[in-house]
Amino acid sequence: MVVAKRAYHQTARAAATEALRHKIVLSFNQLLLVRWIDEITLDEVAASAGTSRQTILRLFRSKEGLLSAVIDLLHARAAPRLELPEDVGDLTAIEAVVKHYEIVGDMTFRLLAQEERHPLLRPHLSRGRQAHRSWVAAQFKEALDGLDAEERDRQITRLVVATDLYTWKLLRRDFGQTRSEVTALIAGMVNNISKRSAR
Repeated sequence: MVVAKRAYHQTARAAATEALRHKIVLSFNQLLLVRWIDEITLDEVAASAGTSRQTILRLFRSKEGLLSAVIDLLHARAAPRLELPEDVGDLTAIEAVVKHYEIVGDMTFRLLAQEERHPLLRPHLSRGRQAHRSWVAAQFKEALDGLDAEERDRQITRLVVATDLYTWKLLRRDFGQTRSEVTALIAGMVNNISKRSAR
């Protein structure tokens, strides 16, 4: 009985710690949406999460460790899109990427704007760029049929640009298009690009 009770308390403590970690990461995430990394202090994150600076340091070791946890959260939120089957069709793939940007686009764009100032961001953002390129090559195979290696690479680049975060940001945030309009516009661009391989 004593062993079972101890195991229960350890499990409950671990769950509480994980819940607190998640709360801290979300608090930092929210601050990052309106402030630059350098402007945010751990004391502010602690106050927002209802905990202490020392607890944040115990759980994440540093501000950089906390930033890495936010980036891990962004990668996790990309999983539903990146794990799509390759035969879902162009429109479903485009809807998935737009949905993904609706969730993490603003945060990712802010991190991209700070990439040169924070070397920690570079490998993560580079991994995201490569993952997107690989995803495009897998999802839009018909647009690549019959192309030689050089033209195939160009075609992938065209499709990357059509489905890129910057394209979403331009249409959605700068031009004020609705989500459905953005989806339709990107689908039109992908369709026009795909026609190149059919010529």
